[in-house]
Amino acid sequence: MSFTTNIKNEISKENVDMIASRAELSAILRNSYNKTTNSLDLVLENSTVCKHIYSLFKELYNVNIKTEYKTTKFSKNRLYTLVVPNNEEILKDLSVIDDNNNYLSVPKSYITFCEDEKRAYLKGLFLVAGSINDPKTSMYHLEFFIDYFEEASFVLDLLNEFYLNSKMIERDKGYMVYIKEAEKIGDFLRLINANQGVMYYEDIRIYRDHKNMTNRLNNCEQANIEKMLFNSNKQIEDINLIIEKIGLDAVDLKIEEAITYRLKYPESSLQELSEIMSLETNKPITKSGLNHRFRKIKEMANRIRENE
Repeated sequence: MSFTTNIKNEISKENVDMIASRAELSAILRNSYNKTTNSLDLVLENSTVCKHIYSLFKELYNVNIKTEYKTTKFSKNRLYTLVVPNNEEILKDLSVIDDNNNYLSVPKSYITFCEDEKRAYLKGLFLVAGSINDPKTSMYHLEFFIDYFEEASFVLDLLNEFYLNSKMIERDKGYMVYIKEAEKIGDFLRLINANQGVMYYEDIRIYRDHKNMTNRLNNCEQANIEKMLFNSNKQIEDINLIIEKIGLDAVDLKIEEAITYRLKYPESSLQELSEIMSLETNKPITKSGLNHRFRKIKEMANRIRENE
């Protein structure tokens, strides 16, 4: 069972008040129904969602609804169809059509007047037009596929009223409103009261974020080690050139001391080498001081190369 299905099943079992139910049902009808001569048909893939929408119609309007289902050739899943009597008063009450029976491109303000109604509208929209990637298997992504630009823009603004940073893009047969940020997707799940989904989502998100941070730290540490070894090898290369061409007798004691310890501890960082030298010679030397000596060694080696 997909993560999207789990979320839809969870929020379909939640009880909501009558006013919020109207906002939810408005979003459902506006984004899923097919009007025939005698009925409003809603084709659904999820039996739990189907039962939930059936209950909303019965509670709000007490209409007789038929439920039909069939299995398609290309899928083992059943398709459920709710056949609702073609009632213009219901469509007007849910702000799908106006008083002259013309389709409303966006619902009237009373449908999403308060915060609970806005939440319910987004919940209904998700039930029929939303999907969300499982955070375990994919990139973070929540989307709604909406047929008309005006409705998509309305949904975009509604989501952004809750600071969800949603975006919209045009597709071949409609518009996709989507959210990419992990934290914002978690906020949306809280918004529609998908509490179990939030717990699962946040557990996976925190695990992935921790894993990514660990990987970044490991990569950073590995890069530092490689950089340190590269610098150490360059220092040893300079040292070998000095020993070969002019010998250690030509360098002062501090430089000779740095050369001796670098050859003795070729894989140590400057910080580690300064600590070793301070301990073994009983003379404190800082990382900065040691780095100064190796700059002199590099300059000496470069002069030898230039003379050659």
